[in-house]
Amino acid sequence: MPDYKEMYLKLFRASEEAVNVLIAAQRECEELYVSAPEPELKVITLSEQGCGNKAKPTNYPQIKKKDSD
Repeated sequence: MPDYKEMYLKLFRASEEAVNVLIAAQRECEELYVSAPEPELKVITLSEQGCGNKAKPTNYPQIKKKDSD
């Protein structure tokens, strides 16, 4: 008969180890992010002509409605 308690404990320990590996990786990545130099930001102004939607309208074919009789 399988030793269910031992099987459970083995899976539990492996799960705990996996969680600890993920936590360590997250902490390392957070430290890399925090210690990275700040990017240089540049403020630009837009002229009145430069603002707004620059997308060109699309010419979709028009659907004609049928006259109801």
